[in-house]
Amino acid sequence: MDTETTDTGATSTAAASGGAAPAPQVWPSLRAADARALIRHLVEAFGFEEVVAYGEGDFVTHAELAWPEGGGVMLGSERPTPEGSAPWPGGPGSFTAYVVTADPDAVHARAVAAGARITAAPADTDYGSRGFAAADPEGNHWHFGNYPGAPRPSAG
Repeated sequence: MDTETTDTGATSTAAASGGAAPAPQVWPSLRAADARALIRHLVEAFGFEEVVAYGEGDFVTHAELAWPEGGGVMLGSERPTPEGSAPWPGGPGSFTAYVVTADPDAVHARAVAAGARITAAPADTDYGSRGFAAADPEGNHWHFGNYPGAPRPSAG
């Protein structure tokens, strides 16, 4: 593995295959009543890839699931708020995400085959997207579509 030290002294490790760490991204986070089951569901039903899952037994302290087309989510088991910390802003089942995919119909077919609860059938929108929605076993809502966001204003 390649190791790189940044100006802050932090180290990052790239995969032995020569891959570099991904560019900075937004990684939404959620808590789950049964994190291990939620991880299995997100992998099997939607196609997320489990990168790491730290913890013992049924308790997950930290997990990262990558979306094959970029980005991903982090999650962990529901737990008490440490003294002196603000409470986690939303319990299990309170999360909603929009996941960009080039082929929402293929993700939908995979989700249906895995028994996912579809909450909105595949459809086209008036802003040029095609997508569908599903709920996971915890009650979180996942929207999958091919809309990558509006073009960014030029920086000039």
